[in-house]
Amino acid sequence: MKNVSWKTKLALALVVFLPLYFAVAALGTKFGLWSWQTGLGTLTAGAGIWVMGIVGVVCLILLIMALIKKPRKGWLVPAIGVALPLGAVVMLGSVQTTASENPIHDVATDTSNPPSFSLETLSAREAFGANALNDYQTPLGELEQYKGSPPELAIKSHAQIINDTYATLSPLPLAGASKSDAVAAVAAAMGNMGLTDIRSDAEAGRVEGVAETFWFGFKDDVVARIGENQIDFRSVSRVGRSDLGANAKRIAELRERVAGQIGQR
Repeated sequence: MKNVSWKTKLALALVVFLPLYFAVAALGTKFGLWSWQTGLGTLTAGAGIWVMGIVGVVCLILLIMALIKKPRKGWLVPAIGVALPLGAVVMLGSVQTTASENPIHDVATDTSNPPSFSLETLSAREAFGANALNDYQTPLGELEQYKGSPPELAIKSHAQIINDTYATLSPLPLAGASKSDAVAAVAAAMGNMGLTDIRSDAEAGRVEGVAETFWFGFKDDVVARIGENQIDFRSVSRVGRSDLGANAKRIAELRERVAGQIGQR
């Protein structure tokens, strides 16, 4: 590193610092060093924008300095330092688009009578300070969490959004499988998907588990209701407004895994 210019060293430090900053913001949230509002809202979406801007501007200056002076060496690392914030901005725009396309965080295969959670799960959600479990038929504009939503969204209910956005989600027919086999299959599938705190109640026909994201440690509660003829699924985020489509994807995967185990589709 002795022969490396100070400009390259500075650019390299910034290139290393940028992803490290966001990793600390996310993992600090996961391990409880600060709240998710601080980790996601303040450190990532708030200060993170400024951090990206500063890194991008400084690296752009270093890049220009490297290019205008012969022999025009040492431009690669500053160029990476410019590209990283630009890539992050593009990714942020993609996330915002995904959030607008998936405005809710509570998804089920039965929108008229979504599967209910056990008292144990409801208590855990309350202790966590989780989102309220809202009625699927109530327009979003009448729900506290969705106050201020655009008019075209405010008039829609959870049921309407689920039916429109996740039209391919459907209950899983039991056909020849027994309820006990279905309960076991759901519990096994949840375990294979990495869910934790899996609880089975064969008498009630209910299996529950908790999914957790790697970076921020966001938790979603998942429940399967095994009826006489079919299995219905529900996945609900504990925090946030949009789930970026994660709950619907989880239900689809869980359904597919269970279907394979009980020989149904």
